[in-house]
Parts: sequence; structure tokens; C-alpha cells
Amino acid sequence: MDEALPEGLHGTVLVIEDDPISRSLVAGLLEGQPDVRLLQAASAEDGIRLAREQSPDLVLLDMRLGAASGLDVVRALSEPIAAGRFDVVLLTGDTLSMEVLKAMSLGAREYWPKPVRLPRLLAALARAAARPRLS
Repeated sequence: MDEALPEGLHGTVLVIEDDPISRSLVAGLLEGQPDVRLLQAASAEDGIRLAREQSPDLVLLDMRLGAASGLDVVRALSEPIAAGRFDVVLLTGDTLSMEVLKAMSLGAREYWPKPVRLPRLLAALARAAARPRLS
């Protein structure tokens, strides 16, 4: 069940998704949130770079990124994830898989089936933005 919409929401969301329609969906969901900044990456490499450079509050990570997987991204970002620099939510069109479980064991906070729902997204961003950063 989706959570209530938080008020006064602010923060940065990075969506790492190779499908342009899925990226557009997230952008459309956040369009009415003036204090939320959206960063988008179409590849694992760009997503890893942006996550390291920008330290978003929340990373929405597709588990299937063409040549790379979401698990590869989580492994590459294991240090900032462990340091609490951002929360990672895994997105998948599949059911719970071993890759999702491995990514969660490495620090991803949640996994959501697609499509992303606005109340869930905003609630996750509110939690991530409110959490004290460890470094």
C-alpha cells in the first residue's frame, strides 16, 4: 500500500535507467515537486559517475541496464552506500531475484516492482533526505 504524500519535500533523486520511457515516467512523477531535483543516467557508467559526483539523496536503480546490471552498479557504489551518502532503491519488472537479494545485502534499501508509484517515491525521498548523512 502506498504511503501518504509528504509535504514540503526537497532533495535530489538520481534515476539510473536505460529505458527512456521509464526515465520519462519518473520525471513526470516529480514534475510537480519544485524543490526536488532530478538527475538522469541512461547507463550504469553515467549513473555511477553522477552518484559519486552529486551524492543524491535517493538513487532509483533499474536492475537491467543493458551490458551492466543493477548489481554491478551497487558493487561499484558500495563505499558511498556503506557510508550512508545516499539510499538506493532497486527497480525491476521481474519478481524478487537472487540479484536483487545480493544488491540488498550490499546496501540497497528497498526493491520496487515497476512501474514506480508517486506516493512511494515521495515517501522514500522524504526518508532519505531526512536521514543524517554519515559522511
